[in-house]
Amino acid sequence: MATRKRLSPEESRLAALEAARGLLIETGPQSVTLKAVGARIGRTHANLLHHFGSAAGLQKALAGHLAGTVCDTIIDAVRASRAGLGSPREVVDLAFDAFDKEGAGALASWMILTGNEDALTPIVETIHQLVDEIAPGEAAHGAAPMQVHEETLALVLMAMGDALIGTALSRSLGLPETAARDRAERMLVRSMELTLPQG
Repeated sequence: MATRKRLSPEESRLAALEAARGLLIETGPQSVTLKAVGARIGRTHANLLHHFGSAAGLQKALAGHLAGTVCDTIIDAVRASRAGLGSPREVVDLAFDAFDKEGAGALASWMILTGNEDALTPIVETIHQLVDEIAPGEAAHGAAPMQVHEETLALVLMAMGDALIGTALSRSLGLPETAARDRAERMLVRSMELTLPQG
């Protein structure tokens, strides 16, 4: 009989969050329950209660985990774009994919609809940290003090809206499914053009 590997509390928590992320992507936010996550990683309901307190706590932790992972990637993409090693489209696609393919949009909506009042707190706080981290570098390239904040707000709102109704709305308006991404890319390209040093 195989013995189950003993995980540290942090490893156990991370395994649960990765399992929750898999469930979110595969079957939607309603499937992110303590029971389903426990079954996926071979842990008890009590073990997960210890880490997260409730299903709502698990979902909130998952939102923070997703936001942190995505924001770290976006920071790298923004820096690469400024260094000429990446493109604004890569930044846009990362943000849009986080809310669509990675399920952050569906998770946030589900949590709000089920009465989890502070559902967006981890996402909002992580995005705020992202802006605080990249704003000084953008200011050094000539960005206005609140420009990064405004662009981040627009990008996140566009990505969230696109994840929820973008495909249906684009079809209805006779636009390509990438219309919102294309618009967000143009916004970032224009912003970069305005802040490039004049030579």
